[in-house]
Amino acid sequence: MDARSTSLLSPARRDLLLGSAGALAFAMPTAAARADSSNLFALGVASGQPRPNGIVLWTRLMVEPSLGPVRVRWEVAADEAFRTVVANGTEIAIARDGFCVHAEPSGLESGRPYWYRFDALGILSPTGRTRTAPAAGDLAPLRLAIASCQRFDTGHYAAWASVAERPLDLVVFLGDYIYEYATRAGAVREVGPSVATLDDFRARYAVHRSDPALQAAHAAHPWLVIWDDHEVDNDYAGITGQSLQPDFARYRADAYQAWWEHMPVPKAWRPRDGVLRIYDRFDWGRLARIHLLDTRQYRDIQACPRPGRAGSNSVTLADCPALSNPNRSLLGERQERWLAAGLASHHRWNLIAQSTLMAKAASGPPGSERHWTDGWDGYPAARRRLLESLTGRPGPLVLGGDIHTHVAADLRLDFEDPATPVVASEFCCTSISSLGPPQSRVDASRAANPHIRYARSDRRGYIEIAINSTLTRADLVTVDDPIDPKSACQTSARFVVDAERPGVQPA
Repeated sequence: MDARSTSLLSPARRDLLLGSAGALAFAMPTAAARADSSNLFALGVASGQPRPNGIVLWTRLMVEPSLGPVRVRWEVAADEAFRTVVANGTEIAIARDGFCVHAEPSGLESGRPYWYRFDALGILSPTGRTRTAPAAGDLAPLRLAIASCQRFDTGHYAAWASVAERPLDLVVFLGDYIYEYATRAGAVREVGPSVATLDDFRARYAVHRSDPALQAAHAAHPWLVIWDDHEVDNDYAGITGQSLQPDFARYRADAYQAWWEHMPVPKAWRPRDGVLRIYDRFDWGRLARIHLLDTRQYRDIQACPRPGRAGSNSVTLADCPALSNPNRSLLGERQERWLAAGLASHHRWNLIAQSTLMAKAASGPPGSERHWTDGWDGYPAARRRLLESLTGRPGPLVLGGDIHTHVAADLRLDFEDPATPVVASEFCCTSISSLGPPQSRVDASRAANPHIRYARSDRRGYIEIAINSTLTRADLVTVDDPIDPKSACQTSARFVVDAERPGVQPA
């Protein structure tokens, strides 16, 4: 099935969303944009964190850094023409926070669409469309897209253009919204030098958000967002950077501040003392509970790093006994307890939204399997604790990204024994644009791990997931040409999961 076959937006509406950003598709907006220019809302608008009676609205004004506080008015309407305005208010955008705006209308009706816009300095923003979550007892179906890893200089965002057109209720972004690297050799498009300061991070987000397809996807649907490592530093763990940087705590604090400034999350999430809690949960009526996890801020550092560095390594159990330490955690003890305590018993599905592949993927000769220490293979005891907490819970679905590979997998307490019961199902999405590992390496991993039912690293895209009270269907969508911003997309594979029986099955 063509992933673009059903359109949420009218042609005129799509043209408005894409056209409003099209003029700046290849222009990197800067904070020096004049306040009276059409660049004021050059980064678009977004919404997120839908609750039954409220939503978070976002934008960022592109104005002179020296400008004083700016009054920004927002309004929410029951119709696209704004004939029936149901909520409005004013926020003050300030230089200290990069002139970002986080508005939080409440008192809305549950389970319905709304339209929103901003007004500042006499200039009206593009219009966004959002929706509230269903009421607590509602079994309304849920259609969402999961996506991750959108490195700007390695490809275009045709996948986001497809997402913008789909009839979705929600987008769940699973990490690597930006990359901290300098523009790579042979780049498809420029991002600039490596980031080092808060201003650098702000500029990098501005580059990404200048993309018209990404703006359209934000304007078309509400988002839930978590981070992985590249929003800060490749393979970082807690307050330890990959290169053991002495000033890493300051650098991470700048990265967290910039992430908050550019995401549709509440004002109250503004980082304090370099700490930002992002783990949270959201109910979609009585159908599903969505648990958002943080796999970076609280983890133990990776086991057995290479000399003089932190971060990931590829090791055997014999060479790295620390892998078997039962006390090591990827989520941190407090977050582990929070997740276990909040798993739903009365919803049909529990969705675990986290940043990477959970299924065992280690491969190699018998007795000498190599384990990647940055992912769940590097924290096997913590993975088992999480899977034990999911055992017997309704409809456990694990959602992940990071590895630039579409994966469908069964999750077992004991991956070494294929006779043990499947306790959860997993869908891991490929990247929006970041390059994938060699397919030959992925094939070797799949051959050594029969619980991995499907794995393709040679295509970019996202996963569309449709959930009702009895069944989940996952369409693994891929882009035909990742360096063509107008590329078509298609469904490369489709799987289903029965609510009463964990495990993925080809559709």
